[in-house]
Amino acid sequence: MRIAYFINQYPKVSHSFIRREILALERLGLQVQRIALRGKHDELVDSDDLNERTQTQYVLEGSKLGLLFAVIKTFLTDPLRFLNTLKLALSMGWRADRPLPYHLIYFVEACQVYLWMKSFAAQHVHAHFGSNSTEVVMLARALGGPPYSFTVHGPEEFDKPQALKLADKIRQAAFVVAISSYGRSQLYRWVAHEYWHKIKIVHCGLEPSFYELASTQMPVKARLVCVGRLCEQKGQLLLLEACRNLKEKGLEFELVLAGDGEMRPEVEQMIADYGLGANVRITGWISSKQVRDEILASRAMVLPSFAEGLPVVIMEAMALKRPVISTYVAGIPELVINGQNGWLVPAGSVEALSNAIEALLSVSTQQLIEMGEAAHATVKHRHDIDTEAKKLAMFFRECT
Repeated sequence: MRIAYFINQYPKVSHSFIRREILALERLGLQVQRIALRGKHDELVDSDDLNERTQTQYVLEGSKLGLLFAVIKTFLTDPLRFLNTLKLALSMGWRADRPLPYHLIYFVEACQVYLWMKSFAAQHVHAHFGSNSTEVVMLARALGGPPYSFTVHGPEEFDKPQALKLADKIRQAAFVVAISSYGRSQLYRWVAHEYWHKIKIVHCGLEPSFYELASTQMPVKARLVCVGRLCEQKGQLLLLEACRNLKEKGLEFELVLAGDGEMRPEVEQMIADYGLGANVRITGWISSKQVRDEILASRAMVLPSFAEGLPVVIMEAMALKRPVISTYVAGIPELVINGQNGWLVPAGSVEALSNAIEALLSVSTQQLIEMGEAAHATVKHRHDIDTEAKKLAMFFRECT
């Protein structure tokens, strides 16, 4: 079976789950065409991402003349279908997240994507995220392309579903993927009951080799790691507030903030203001292997998110036999069981987060090892990439 994947930016440091999904589908014998809007010249540190880039076609990396040629060729192929699709693009721009000119650009991009998929003989196209990438494949379908599906991750899609015209995209899709039961429930809210059967659950997964890296040895140092983009939704500023509380109590600890992002200057300023320079280290962007090394060098993962879908880094930490401190947000409680494989706290509570970290620092190494084993068992049962890819491949075949 020949499947096209369309992603806004690929490969991307924080989207390794897409790469894992594609490679797992190829292990099942599917042929996968990779198409992205951008990402050809992005700085990458992971060798797997570098390899993926060589296999990806980029819509916005060619000449504008090339895009114009794609539009003209698509028009000449079927003028009526072309005009009907243009009308659809205009309707998507009404009261939308972005103004009308953007949707005309999506239409132009769809012409190129349609031609590339036609050349590849794609039988189906799958997009990740319910934003512009899904609109492009929806328009490509209207131009005569293959049926489409898309994966919704959240939280962005759940923040502005009406502006993203999420209901329209679901109704016209062959099927839609949610990565958790919570995510599925949010999609149920925006379409009539007759469309609920289209919404499937396929978890993000980890490859078998990832689980083999797990270590039962727990580091002696009281080190925690927080992996994620430095941004408002991940709660790093709240985490630094909690760290100040712990330091004032005289507790010894280290915190590694593994990642980078738009809030780095604010994070660095807060570290300086609170005198946490000896306790907190920021790594900047690092490779997948370096992320694993940072997790294995820590006694637990802490991710005090305000908004999420279901973070892959939590799965990675649990697969590596590390307990997790996180929040009662979105799909996280479906994976992290309070008191069994980690700690869950109310989002936004500095006191609860401080107490959870203090509890973690006070428990015995043996107890942490047992929690790590429980975490490993949970995520291995629920998030094996080959198992999840088989589900996805079955949905692809059912709609062709």
